[in-house]
Parts: sequence; structure tokens; C-alpha cells
Amino acid sequence: MDYKAYVEKNLRGEDLSFEEAMDLFEQPLPVVGKIADEIRKKKCGDLVTFVADRNINYTNVCISKCKFCAFYARKKEEEYVLSYEEILRKIEEAERFGVTQILLQGGMNPELGIEWFEKLFKLIKSKHPKIQLHALSAPEIYFLAEKEGLSIRDVLKRLIKAGMDSLPGGGAEVLSNRVRKIVSPKKVDCDGWIEVMRTAHELGIKSSATMMFGHVEKDEDIVEHLLRVRDLQKETNGFTAFVCWTFQPERTELYEKGIVKNPVSAARYLQVLAISRIVLHNFRNIQASWLTQDFDIATLALFFGANDFGGTMLEENVVRATGKEFRPARIEEIVKAVKAVGRPVAQRNTLYEIIKRF
Repeated sequence: MDYKAYVEKNLRGEDLSFEEAMDLFEQPLPVVGKIADEIRKKKCGDLVTFVADRNINYTNVCISKCKFCAFYARKKEEEYVLSYEEILRKIEEAERFGVTQILLQGGMNPELGIEWFEKLFKLIKSKHPKIQLHALSAPEIYFLAEKEGLSIRDVLKRLIKAGMDSLPGGGAEVLSNRVRKIVSPKKVDCDGWIEVMRTAHELGIKSSATMMFGHVEKDEDIVEHLLRVRDLQKETNGFTAFVCWTFQPERTELYEKGIVKNPVSAARYLQVLAISRIVLHNFRNIQASWLTQDFDIATLALFFGANDFGGTMLEENVVRATGKEFRPARIEEIVKAVKAVGRPVAQRNTLYEIIKRF
């Protein structure tokens, strides 16, 4: 297809075939960037949004031991589980900085049952009723269901009743079972991830969809991932946004075994981001990833299909565990970066409702 055909097909809400999506990888980067940017302009306008958030990792104990992860505890003495008091202290501190969203994730810790989470969520909501609790990835939900002998639906219903507002899209990595058997063989497969998300959407809970690439996947695996989330969005309309970011290899098993030595290039990131915008016709919001790409490339991503700058991330531990330098992004830094490229900017909440324009 030519350039205009891709734009028109997206705006009409028509699916690209697998072959049409694969063909995008053969196009020059400026071409896919131009297609994605035009779609973004017509679908979202020029406004760039961001959320004030904090990532709290309640435990680093995880039986999955994924080969791309540097966060889980390797030794018994490195293990931790945050106390309720510590989690509440972190949320209280975050609210003082204007945070509206708490992303709460950890690992598949066999010592923590559903009642631990129910009590925690109720405590959070009783003390911080305005905080949007964006909590537990699909693999964590799936693990809880297996551990407790409950259905995914029952686990989600209990957590929603306790105070969970929405589901982060983590744990998707690349939704290709070929890839997952290599990098995360102990984690839920593609169908299980989709099942959790479908069930959450049926229960009225929104979620994001994510992809972490730049390890052992091929172009066709990326397309498989995009088509899977696109097709579920057609069924449920439950995804608020799509976020892709690049694998940071240092201190991971993939790095130590020499399978992946370096992160993929900024050009590859922008290519995949743009293709995601073009393929995902039923997603309004596409996030840039300053956490893995830094501000310069994240700002450039606003011209490759992204309309959202992600979060301020008052705290982040998973990517930082790889040795990637991290510091939180101040609201004024995001505002300045976006305005520097001539775009209006606004703070949003988890559901992409505007809180404040700058």
C-alpha cells in the first residue's frame, strides 16, 4: 500500500493484514514516521498529555525469574516485602508531590495471597480515596488465581471490590509464545495474558497494553503482538493506551549469557512506535517512553505517533535495577520539553481525563 492508503485505512478503522503490517518494516523510517504522525494529528490533535505517578514495587520475590529481568531477588538475603505502613508512607509522600496514580506491581511471590492484597487495597482507599490504584499486572492476577484455586474473574472481582481501579499492561513483553518460551518460560502464556485483560474489561476495569521489545523477538513477533491487542480492543474497547519500550539488558540473564549485549537503537524504537500507531487503529493513545529512551528521543517520538509522554515516575525500580540511570521527571520538565517542540501540554489522570492545562 502507499502512504495515503495506510493513513486512510487507519482512520476508517480497518484492520491491516499481517502482510501489510510486515511491509511497514521495509519502509524507510521517515516514511513510517510520516504516516504515524499524520494519523496522530487527525486522531488526537496536537495536545500532549502526561500523568503524575509513582511506581511502587511491593516485593522483589518472584518465582518466574524471567531472563530479561534484573529486579527479582537472586539471593534470600536480598528479598523484601514492603509493609503496609511503608506502602502507605510512599503514597502519602507521592500525594504531596501532586501524584494522582499509584502503579503497584511486584513479583509472583508465593507467600502473598489474595487476602494480603485485599487488605492493602482497602487500607490505601480508606486513607487515600482520591488516588487511582493502577495495580497488578496480568501475570500477577493469573498467578493469584492459580495459587488460590480461584477463577480469574473471581480474583478480579474481589480486588475491584477492595479498591483496584485499573490494570497496568505489564507482563506482556512480546505476545508471541515462541518468544515467551525463551525469555519467560515460567510466566503465563499469551492466551493467559489476553484472558486476564478480557475478563478485566468485561468487569468494567480499564487497562493499558504494553510491549517490551529489543531482545530475541523478530519483526513477525512484534506484528503478532500488535494484532493480538488490536483484536482484543475490537472485542472489549477496554485498553486506554498502548506503551512500548526497549529492553535494557545489563544485569539480566540474557546479558550475562551473551544473548543480548546492547539496547536496540533509537531508530528501531521510533520505527516500532510508529508501526504500532499505524497498526493499532482502535487505540487513541500511544505513549512515548522517556524512561528507556531519555527526554530527547521521547520528545522526537511525539512526531512518530505518540500523543502521550507517560508519567513523572516519582519512583521506579525495575528498569533502574539494570543499571540504567534514573531520576524522576518533574512536571515542569515535561511541560518545558513538550512546549519546546511547539506542542500544547496537559496533565491527565489514568483514564486520560484532563486535570490541568499548561
